[in-house]
Amino acid sequence: MRLLLVEDELEMAAALSVALGRYDMILDHAPSLDHAIAAMASQVHDAVILDRQLPDGDGLTLIPRVRALKAGIPVIVLTARGSVDERIKGLDMGADDYLAKPFSVEELLARLRALMRRAPELAPMTARIGNLVFDFDGREARIDGRVFELPRRELLVLEALVRRQGRTVQRSTLEESVYGYDDEIQSNSLDAHVSRLRRKLLESGSGVEIHGIRGVGYLLRTAT
Repeated sequence: MRLLLVEDELEMAAALSVALGRYDMILDHAPSLDHAIAAMASQVHDAVILDRQLPDGDGLTLIPRVRALKAGIPVIVLTARGSVDERIKGLDMGADDYLAKPFSVEELLARLRALMRRAPELAPMTARIGNLVFDFDGREARIDGRVFELPRRELLVLEALVRRQGRTVQRSTLEESVYGYDDEIQSNSLDAHVSRLRRKLLESGSGVEIHGIRGVGYLLRTAT
């Protein structure tokens, strides 16, 4: 899941990035409305976590722009304004949920899961190719029924390839799936992740292979 966090409190943003990263979520941080608009123009997000009080205006004014890009994307509004009237205002302007500060990461995660289950554009929950089954909801891969353990980055590469199995996936698409908006990407980082993943798929008897398309990207297909 790729999230856009619109929050001007840098300490909170950093803490959320670390906490959500433990659940294999990629967090793009925008400290203002202007930064959020730029982030939405360059990335596709699965949900938006939106603060009310931003340096360049009320976060609620961003919701129409979010809806214009993707009508069904869930929006959770964060605020220190906990009154009933303020919550009603946020919901009436299009927010899907409201979370008052301070809050626990566990509660935020639970609310995200609930909203994603109700999202109208959900992809299939699992996909099979060769002997590999990928569970998108649990973000878990299995080969012949056994859990296929992978480091976080390699798991994200595999997920992106499985979602587009049989099609060439451009390098830029893979990088967007694996790295956050503010991450610094080394020139050979993606190739290293793919190389290790390719070897592990071969050694595990997955029945699938990653084929490199020179100058374009990678293709996941049934092993020949």
